[in-house]
Amino acid sequence: MNASAKNLAALLPPSFTLGVATSAFQIEGALDEDGRGPSGWDVFAAKPGSIVEDQSPAVSCDHYHRMPQDVALMKELGIDSYRFSLSWSRIQPGGSGPVNPAGLDFYDRLIDLLLANGISPMATLYHWDTPLPLDEAGGWMNRDTAYRLGEFAAIAAAAYGDRVARWVTVNEPATVTTNGYALGIHAPGEALMLKALPSVHHQLLGHGLSLQALRAAKVAGEVGITNVYSPMVPASSNPLDKVSAGLMDTAQNRLYADPVLVGKYPDMIRAATLFSSAFSPSSEDMELISQPLDFYGLNYYMPTRVGSGPGDGTVPEGMAEAMGDDLSGTPGAPFHIATFPDTETTAYGWPIKPEYMSVALAEMAERYPDLPPVYITEGGASFEDVLVRDDASNSTIIPDERRLRFLADHIGTAVQSTSPGGAAESIDLRGYYVWSLMDNFEWSGGYNQQFGLVHVDFDTQVRTPKASFYWLQELLAARHQGAGPGGHSAAGAGAPAPGSDAERPHPVG
Repeated sequence: MNASAKNLAALLPPSFTLGVATSAFQIEGALDEDGRGPSGWDVFAAKPGSIVEDQSPAVSCDHYHRMPQDVALMKELGIDSYRFSLSWSRIQPGGSGPVNPAGLDFYDRLIDLLLANGISPMATLYHWDTPLPLDEAGGWMNRDTAYRLGEFAAIAAAAYGDRVARWVTVNEPATVTTNGYALGIHAPGEALMLKALPSVHHQLLGHGLSLQALRAAKVAGEVGITNVYSPMVPASSNPLDKVSAGLMDTAQNRLYADPVLVGKYPDMIRAATLFSSAFSPSSEDMELISQPLDFYGLNYYMPTRVGSGPGDGTVPEGMAEAMGDDLSGTPGAPFHIATFPDTETTAYGWPIKPEYMSVALAEMAERYPDLPPVYITEGGASFEDVLVRDDASNSTIIPDERRLRFLADHIGTAVQSTSPGGAAESIDLRGYYVWSLMDNFEWSGGYNQQFGLVHVDFDTQVRTPKASFYWLQELLAARHQGAGPGGHSAAGAGAPAPGSDAERPHPVG
């Protein structure tokens, strides 16, 4: 299903939010300026071999100094909302104790500028950049970190609670645990495997304590959490593959959603005390974790194909470059991640399967009948962009049609599957945030994985909107011109017509 901007606009409910997303560590740079303290990611990224080509986040997109320019790009795009994260280390350098006035001021100015331009702020409290003193004290393996996050939430609520429309407490705890504590390929670089389970509970407890702090402060905005969701697909009809897919589903999806939405861990996980005596959740903890939410954030990028046994040890080139070459098969492993046959992939090697967006939402609807309103808080794809120079107009064109079609297909699938008669019609889907506004520091993938609607030249810091930027601009304009939910099928519609905003040249910088 490829949707033109106008056809897709006709599918969107009148109040549907379209936004873009970033995170502080990935775009801000200025790691040692104006009182910011180091985070665990600062130290991890400085270790040789941790990041592709040993690329550094020290400057990144220089958003800390260029924030007004980036808000101007959002204004030009015409988005409804901007999802950003607060750098814990910039606001509270030690992870506890005194706050940094310069850090507070930066986000004050950002929020005020967003509101002045008609853009609704969605603030994420924790997007992986743990202050270094907390990491050195055990990070999320230490229960105390959850209480420190609750304290940070109170600081943020006091500073911004009157102006932030939506709060995300924790972003993708599954990725933090899996990559940071189980496999060691993200900060803090711990390879604890099953012994990493306490980091799951402490992040979810941190969510509960943060939610409690935000509500105690009577913030004006709504509060939720963001979990990533990947439908698990057996590699074959072999019963062992089906069992393996079920195990992965529990470990990567239900382990993080069940405690928040139904107040208990999956039955299979209760055997975790065999591996870690530190994983023994109390009923008081579970009550905190499962407090009612105003919304549920869902990050969807791809499905995962799972086979039994250790696999052959090969993964797509882009994924191997960023995350190591053995993710598909560890000797003795009970299951492995397999590739989808005959399937287009992103530069990361992720399969492009928009139909599984519908599967993800349908599974969520079936598992959690009392699911609160949902926002897709991240969705997007990395592709190797090609810059085309037009000497006649002295401009650069970045024709990223694959990203454009990815977004059209996924937004359209999400909206149609939650419409009357759709596979997940019971879900109240409120919006979709594109990852990302601009190319940035993609964690262990460095600058080689480009997710942005806006190209960033990391040598000159020149920003150049891509074709996908103008396509989304066209979608927003078509909706605001009065296109409402018309029930029109977008199936069969092609890419934007020649001469549309999505194909026009645009100036450099």
